[in-house]
Order: sequence, then C-alpha cells, then structure tokens
Amino acid sequence: MRPAAAVTLLLACVAMPICPALAWGPDPQVERTLAQGHAWAEVLPDTEGAGLIHAAIDIAAPARAVWAVMTDCRLAAKLVVTVTSCKVLQSDPQARWDVREQVTRGGLFLPTIHNVIRADYQPYSLIRFHRLSGDLRIEEGEWRLEPLDGGAGTRVIYVNRVAMNLFAPAFLVRAGLKNDTPKFLMNLRRESLAAVRQARAAASPPPAGL
Repeated sequence: MRPAAAVTLLLACVAMPICPALAWGPDPQVERTLAQGHAWAEVLPDTEGAGLIHAAIDIAAPARAVWAVMTDCRLAAKLVVTVTSCKVLQSDPQARWDVREQVTRGGLFLPTIHNVIRADYQPYSLIRFHRLSGDLRIEEGEWRLEPLDGGAGTRVIYVNRVAMNLFAPAFLVRAGLKNDTPKFLMNLRRESLAAVRQARAAASPPPAGL
C-alpha cells in the first residue's frame, strides 16, 4: 500500500482510538483543492529524522469499492508502479488484520526497499499500519475512508510517518515522497472507478436479442 511512500507511531498507537500524530484532516484550502478533482499532499519534517505525510483525495466510488482496491495485493503494482512484489504472509480469519511483505524497486536516490508491515482493519473506514521489519527505519500511519454524497463517494485521507536508512539529504527524500504520493492517490482513484464500472457492467443484463 504506498509509492516509495511508506508509513509508522508504534504498537501503542495502534491500540489507541486516535494517535495525536495521525489526527490530521483537510483544512478549507485543502478542501478546495480536493473539490477541484486534485490529489493533495504535503511532507513535513518530523522527529527522529522522519517525514510526516499528510495527503487526501476524493473518489466518486463507495468506500467498499475503494477499500477492495487498497487491500488487494494483486493491484499493488498498479497503484505504485515501483512495486515488484506484494505478499500476505499472515492474516486473521475474520479479516481484522494481516501482515504483508512488499518490495519496491529503487531509483536514482532510493534503493530497493523490502518492507514488512502489520495492518489493522476497521472495514470500510480505517486501516492502521506499522513496520514490523525491513529496510525502513520508521513506518507508521493510517488510511481513513470518509463517506461523501451519502456514501456514493469517498474521501481518502492518508497520514504516514516514515524514515529511511539512507545517506540522502532528508529534504530530497521528502521531495520524492511529496512527488510520489499524489501519483499513488490518482492511481487509486483510477483503479477504484474502473472496479465500479466493471461491477456495474457485470450486473447489467445483456441487450435484448442476445
């Protein structure tokens, strides 16, 4: 789940209703950007050398459809083009959590990143995740899905605290994350809308005479 964007406040945070570092929501200026159909993202410097990502997008699809795309490992490479592998290593029979391994291909400033995270689920409104092992030093955050237009649409809010074991300047890493995060969100919108169209086509009766 994410562009070289990765995400972390640790186990205590997972058990809390709201983590202070994660309690971000769009202000009126961001709301205007979302209403114009754009994804929005910022990456702020945080403690321990981490970057704190705040991001959001509005999608004209129900939360259930967006959720299905976000949680499907088979679609990971369509959301983040640098993903080369996504595997569910463990999962709860009642779908309340899982452990995932993801590998992201490196580039000019970033190495190939292997990461294992645990995600805790509250369908179809909250995904909270944190690092278990891998190449990232810190990764913790959450996805919030909020209904729009009576549930016909969904606002996706992404908060991610991440630090990498890199010698690259922190400002360059933050710039890369700020550039990649909106791309991921736009890909999420595209795949969610495609899933809705496919579901509608499958549910539609064939034309008369066929």
